[in-house]
Amino acid sequence: MADYSEYVEKVRKYDADADEGTVTSIAKKLGIALQNRDSSLVSCSDNSELERIRDGFAKKHLGLDAGHSDDQIMEKINEVCVQMAGDGGNKHRVPFYYLLAKNTGTLDKV
Repeated sequence: MADYSEYVEKVRKYDADADEGTVTSIAKKLGIALQNRDSSLVSCSDNSELERIRDGFAKKHLGLDAGHSDDQIMEKINEVCVQMAGDGGNKHRVPFYYLLAKNTGTLDKV
């Protein structure tokens, strides 16, 4: 079984009470993307990447397309970018996705 404690630690930097099972679930969904440094990071300055997060994770996994417009979803994604601004240009994907789910009240869907 893989060790996801590294990701739990990264998420707890933003949410000290983060549930280990939820973080592990996100990391498992990301799978192979976490093995490559470039794909394990989110670049908030790359609009096409943020749109992929909107159209992939936010809509497909969190179900945000049901009650939110694309602009509303992008606003939530940009809020996570601001929340993680202290990490510099690139943000680690697991805490980014966790915070997006938390900030949209959809942690139960991961």
